Amino acid sequence: MTLLFIIALFANDIEVNNQLVNAKEIFISSVAIGELFYNARKSGRSQGNLERIEEFIARNTVIGCDVAS
Repeated sequence: MTLLFIIALFANDIEVNNQLVNAKEIFISSVAIGELFYNARKSGRSQGNLERIEEFIARNTVIGCDVAS
């Protein structure tokens, strides 16, 4: 579900953008980031998609995937 949410965000989905407009912080799992990178590398616009992911990571908090999380 998280991956679909991020893809909708990247596609400028109005409902997703409205939900995030007042968010002070956005947290995303490292697993979802890995899925984004995987799919970006398979896409026809991999360089542009990789840049978008890097920008997304820079603006948000990535949380690790371990027993505590």
